[in-house]
Amino acid sequence: MKTPFIIILVLSIALATSCATPKDLVYFQDEPLSAGYIDSSPEQLIYKPDDILTINVSAADPIAAQPFNLALISASEDLVNVSGGSRQQTYLIDYNGNIEFPVLGTLHIAGMTRIELTEMLKEKISEYAKDPIINIRLVNFTVTIIGEVGNPGTYTIQDERISLPEALGMAKDLTIYGKRQNVLLIREVDGKKKFAKIDLTSVNAISSPLYYLQQNDVIVVEPNKAKIRSSSYNQNNSVLISAIGTLTTIIAVFLIK
Repeated sequence: MKTPFIIILVLSIALATSCATPKDLVYFQDEPLSAGYIDSSPEQLIYKPDDILTINVSAADPIAAQPFNLALISASEDLVNVSGGSRQQTYLIDYNGNIEFPVLGTLHIAGMTRIELTEMLKEKISEYAKDPIINIRLVNFTVTIIGEVGNPGTYTIQDERISLPEALGMAKDLTIYGKRQNVLLIREVDGKKKFAKIDLTSVNAISSPLYYLQQNDVIVVEPNKAKIRSSSYNQNNSVLISAIGTLTTIIAVFLIK
């Protein structure tokens, strides 16, 4: 009778200290990926609604180019620093994909690349200023990295082009608990959220169309089994295990007698 009792007690301890499951830790695990899978990626950055741009126009005749530039104003947290204490106003692409441009009026630019937008502006502004030079910059290119990385967060990208390894490097790489075979990429395409899984252990990741990120991409690094198992252990578990161990010893001594 003693042996079954001890077995039951050991099983009880195991149940009391059982580990967490992936459902307790993994992000976005119930999303039907097949319904919104990313099957391609543009070679160049594509402007989208909610993007914020600076557009500077210059020409041999500065006076002719001046009407096409927004005014410099005093510092404000939602504007972009240009030089010294002055800041230039920015263009927000609205929900319909439009901006309001000086002199030219409403321009639909969502879906354009930088080269396409530059050529369009050059053509339109050439009617007013000779040989205009257009300088465009996306100022709110961000990527968000969460999960098992050294420093999760949202990062602003200065160069408007960043690869997946570079982004993970900004977040101080995956921890030893990161699941490298199953990194989730979330991207908005034509107003809809789409998903892709990337295996960082495969050299094919380098040639993947998803190697270069787009603005507002979200990268999710899933915890591996070791992390999931260890997540259920804390100081309270240690106290519980110690108390149950002591109780087990007392009961065992009692039964032996």
